[in-house]
Amino acid sequence: MFLQIKNINKSYGGGQSFIKVLNDASTDIEEGQMCSICGPSGSGKSTFLNVIGGIDTVDSGSILIDGKEIVKLSKKNRALYRRDYLGFIFQFYNLVSNLTVRENILVCEYLAKEKSLNVDELIELLGLKGHENKFPSQLSGGQQQRCAIARALIKNPKLLLCDEPTGALDSKTSGEILTLLENVNEKYGTTMLIVTHNEGINDMVHKVIRIKDGKIAKDYINEKRKHAAELDL
Repeated sequence: MFLQIKNINKSYGGGQSFIKVLNDASTDIEEGQMCSICGPSGSGKSTFLNVIGGIDTVDSGSILIDGKEIVKLSKKNRALYRRDYLGFIFQFYNLVSNLTVRENILVCEYLAKEKSLNVDELIELLGLKGHENKFPSQLSGGQQQRCAIARALIKNPKLLLCDEPTGALDSKTSGEILTLLENVNEKYGTTMLIVTHNEGINDMVHKVIRIKDGKIAKDYINEKRKHAAELDL
């Protein structure tokens, strides 16, 4: 099993301000799966993604990726884990404003330990050809998200973590971005975790993880997947 999450607990604060965000959350994810993480606001979805991404620590539990335990890593080794294993896609792109599209993508290539993907291939695949020398302010929201996806993929990550990647986009552009993620999954076999409020996305993924009150309320394989182009967004 590529990713094994066992009995993860995470809380914040103490006394009257104590909040338990994750409560014995457990699931397994196979290599190459696209998975959605859904649930109401405040249910723990983003925290779940952040502890897998080594951005946040846990109170207890185990997270194994490729058999490697990340829960007990030092701060320095967590940074190396993020560098070597992960790609991140955020809702609001987080592009560097004074760098061009190509430069924003190549920033992450410089960090790659293993052989990275071809930047021109990614620019072509993600529909950015002709825009590679533009700055983020010259791009539409959809184009900025395409650039953010390319930046996350350039180092060929084992796991792609997507936090509301279509949350700031209209339905048409959302469909285009999801089609691109689907194409990336098929072309490179990239394992993906997609946090979303959009229930339609659940229809295109291999596995759905539903979180409620910090617990995995439902966790199932999608036997009747749709292509991204067929989704009702």
